[in-house]
Amino acid sequence: MYKHLLVPIDGSKLSLKAVTYGVELAKATGARVTLLHVVPEYPMQVYAEGVSVGMVSRRDYAKAMKEEATKLLERTAAKAKGVEVATMQATSNSPWEAILAGAKKAKADTIVMASHGRRGLASLLLGSETTKVLTHSKLPVLVVR
Repeated sequence: MYKHLLVPIDGSKLSLKAVTYGVELAKATGARVTLLHVVPEYPMQVYAEGVSVGMVSRRDYAKAMKEEATKLLERTAAKAKGVEVATMQATSNSPWEAILAGAKKAKADTIVMASHGRRGLASLLLGSETTKVLTHSKLPVLVVR
């Protein structure tokens, strides 16, 4: 256990805190880390009479998302000194599913992720990606608050 940690990141302070915990755990156990960033799929264009929609092309969207994800992953990996770090990107409108698929693909044995802590009605209606990962994961999940 704790030989390969998957750490999903979105660039938020809390996800970067999860990276810090993941890296420290990896150092203590000799594990390696895979950072995963999930970007949303190309948004569907909606047209209405008399409304001009200034959307980018699917190709431009994919290129921009890949560039942003690469920058985020590289910046974050650079902070993980003393640990073997790999990076992964995924595109999905269901980040929790992409996280579980990424863990399987990377052959990770643990997921270390942030809790974004929705509260009240929003948590009941929307849930959280962390809760969905916890509910569906067969791997241990370390949640960082």
